[in-house]
Amino acid sequence: MSQGGGGHPSVRGPGGRLLPWLVPALLIALWQAASATGHINPRILPSPLEVLRALARLLMDGELLRNLKASCGRAGLGFLIGGGIGLALGLATASWRLVETLLDTTLQMVRTIPNLALLPLVIIWFGIGEKAKIFLIVCGVTFPIYLNTFHGIRSVDPNLVGMARVYGLGRLALWRHVILPGALPSILVGVRFSLGVMWMTLIVAETIAASSGLGYMATNAREMMRTDVIVLTILLYALLGKLADVVARALERRFLSWRAAGPG
Repeated sequence: MSQGGGGHPSVRGPGGRLLPWLVPALLIALWQAASATGHINPRILPSPLEVLRALARLLMDGELLRNLKASCGRAGLGFLIGGGIGLALGLATASWRLVETLLDTTLQMVRTIPNLALLPLVIIWFGIGEKAKIFLIVCGVTFPIYLNTFHGIRSVDPNLVGMARVYGLGRLALWRHVILPGALPSILVGVRFSLGVMWMTLIVAETIAASSGLGYMATNAREMMRTDVIVLTILLYALLGKLADVVARALERRFLSWRAAGPG
């Protein structure tokens, strides 16, 4: 463990990688102990062992993988479409004042509308098929990436831009070597935030209007009073959210490796 340059201490090695899972593991252990001693009613909250048995059963009959595939497909497609729209809007409004004047006020008003508030209208427009759920995810994902892209580009040091122009960089080279690298940290923050919004939106959309997916599986379990399956789907959403964050952090390490040379 070391500390330098005003940074925070870092924990390295296998222990450092396992340390973030210590608190979840302790909570699960306490949960199991409370269930085993009768302090938690199993009809209200099943034990971790019961949840594991439900996981094994759903894996054996293929239901879990089928619904997991449906949820991940919707989430991925909605994120790609919404992320692309948000990135394009952010680049355009941050680059051209006229585009900002024309679009930013409208976008700021639209983004304040909760995307899930559109659900009744979206069902009327698209029914309960795939388009409705993907549309809601797109609405939720677009604006965090738009705002962070806009902020990242506008936050690039103008002195660096001026210096690059002095050295003769053309417009495309300026964007490639100065503006986009400078804006990338903010853009990736938007990506991380959007990944969380993506799963939250999908959970509600699948619970209300779906014929497949983890939310649909949880809804069926509720009707059959299968609390073990309900808890399992909640834990799966949490793990998927963590996995999405791990992917976002990997992207940060890949594209922002130059920041490792900074303080700390």
